Amino acid sequence: MSSVPLRITVLGSATPFPRPGNACSGYLVEGGGVRVWVDAGTGTLAELQRYVSLGEVDAVWISHLHADHSADLLTAYYALLYAGLDLPLPVPLFGPTGIADRLAGFLTNGPDRSPVEKAFAVQELHDGHLARVGGLSLLARAVEHGGLPAFALRVEDAEGRSLVYSGDCEPCPSLVELALECDLFVCEADGLVPGHHSAAQAGGSAAAARAGRLVLTHVGPVTSPADAVALAAAEYPGDVVHADPGLRFEVG
Repeated sequence: MSSVPLRITVLGSATPFPRPGNACSGYLVEGGGVRVWVDAGTGTLAELQRYVSLGEVDAVWISHLHADHSADLLTAYYALLYAGLDLPLPVPLFGPTGIADRLAGFLTNGPDRSPVEKAFAVQELHDGHLARVGGLSLLARAVEHGGLPAFALRVEDAEGRSLVYSGDCEPCPSLVELALECDLFVCEADGLVPGHHSAAQAGGSAAAARAGRLVLTHVGPVTSPADAVALAAAEYPGDVVHADPGLRFEVG
């Protein structure tokens, strides 16, 4: 893994529910000798296993606790503890405040709280949270998403290659600051409700950040990927592509 360049694979980009052939939000980030599962939307655990086994995941990072970004943590919990997998536990899990209790609230079916912490070593995110996983640094910034705790992520490797993932958020200064001069910017473009970027706004955020390349993800169901790319490209002078499931992008 140490020779693998920083790269991101799209496990799913659908919103707000999975479609045939496209899971909800989820990505596999590889580099620095490690693999990180970023967002665990519905259907992404199955897609993850096209590329790596669950035991090969070194950490999980969750942007916010809406189900289309986190629901597959529930089934991952059962896989980690009860499927007879030979893997080191607990798996590091970075997520918003309260993520462990949220999982336990669903998983507990009796008088005793489900042992979430046996499966996941939880670290709660805050604005400016910095984690190091292998040769990667994971920097979180708080972003605006309808008032709930939500974070964007900047990943950098030892060579200075960088990718930024917006999570779900409306345009905000903290996102532009985080994405400043990144090599690859993965930005959502749901655009249907407050707390999200439109495709044009995603292009505007990428331009403001002087990002090297823009990948549009989480495009709302009323906009086709081709139309979203065109709207973003009108605001951003660089290369714009849609996050089709299964696409892999090398960074830098």
